[in-house]
Amino acid sequence: MRNTLIGVMIFVVFAALLRAYGDGKDVSSTREQELERIFEGVANDQSPGLAVLVRENGHTVFERGYGVKDLQSRRAIDARTNFRLASCTKQFTAMAIMLLVHNGKLRYDERLTEVFPEFPSYGEAITIRNLLNHTSGLPDYESLMDEASNVKVPWTEDHQIHDADVLKLLEAQKHGKFSPGAQWSYSNSGYVVLGLIVAKASGESFPDFLHDRIFAPLGMNDTLAYIKGTNQVPHRAYGHSRKRNRFVQTDQSATSATLGDGGVYSNVEDLSKWDDALAHHTLLDATEMQPALTPVKLPDGSTPSWASDPGDEDPQAGKPVLYGFGWFLDDYHGERRMWHYGETTGFRAAIDRFTNNKLTIVILCNRSDLNPEILALRVADLYFSAPH
Repeated sequence: MRNTLIGVMIFVVFAALLRAYGDGKDVSSTREQELERIFEGVANDQSPGLAVLVRENGHTVFERGYGVKDLQSRRAIDARTNFRLASCTKQFTAMAIMLLVHNGKLRYDERLTEVFPEFPSYGEAITIRNLLNHTSGLPDYESLMDEASNVKVPWTEDHQIHDADVLKLLEAQKHGKFSPGAQWSYSNSGYVVLGLIVAKASGESFPDFLHDRIFAPLGMNDTLAYIKGTNQVPHRAYGHSRKRNRFVQTDQSATSATLGDGGVYSNVEDLSKWDDALAHHTLLDATEMQPALTPVKLPDGSTPSWASDPGDEDPQAGKPVLYGFGWFLDDYHGERRMWHYGETTGFRAAIDRFTNNKLTIVILCNRSDLNPEILALRVADLYFSAPH
């Protein structure tokens, strides 16, 4: 009788475990199918496309490539295909500065004129912190490119502006857009300057510092800050735009050679390692990371709004903005989120990290007609059961 009871108990427990395994498998399978439905039909083997990464609780649960890297070779996009990250580069630039602060080579309250003594007087009130959180008031270098009258050869995709050129344009100005800290205005100029500060403070080029202090230690072996003629992008995707119902390659522009604001190329395989490093505080401990995750406030303690120039088409323009160092920090459906998007000629990117739920979504596109921000939030909706 005793053996019979033990046998029955073992059978019940075993059956329960099978049910639990089966239910979990069904949930996983259903979720994967739902994710597939979001991206099916977006691209095919004759069009540029995208790479998708979804991670949950530190594990990759969905990793797919859709479409091709370029229209000449028509090689399929996969997990190692490298896309230009555009403004998603800023999180790496910010981390580089934070590592130099950790090493005692920089201070957040250090003035721009302390790093570059030749910079005009309006830089005396601009701190590294202002540059990191977009409150510096530096003029927009793309506007200055259009206004520059002393440039002998116009900047084009074949004659690109470089970081040193940006610094010269800024040094030719007599004042900024506003008093540092008084407003918030998204600034590619500020992040180009931060890249130059990394090089000066470290004694290495910006690409070398990123490689030596971030990419190599984390095993991000295919990620790099690209300099044409100096290094090569492995497994490279080329950017495309849709024109007259067909795709044309639009991989470079006059501003594609600047580094700190948008020059990094990476892939979803490497970005899973970056996600791990952020989750486990591999490069900086939680206390040292806190400044990056603290939204900037105006002097009166209020939340800033996105200051925009006339004709600004950014959908965020005029809205309240929560920004730390290289990350937007606003919530989505009440879930804490650190995120960024990137947009440049032929490329779009989005990186969303929901830190309470340990959910990360990365979408990298080599075509300009997709919106990875919206696609990423559709993925998030699956996990948070938000209304569609």
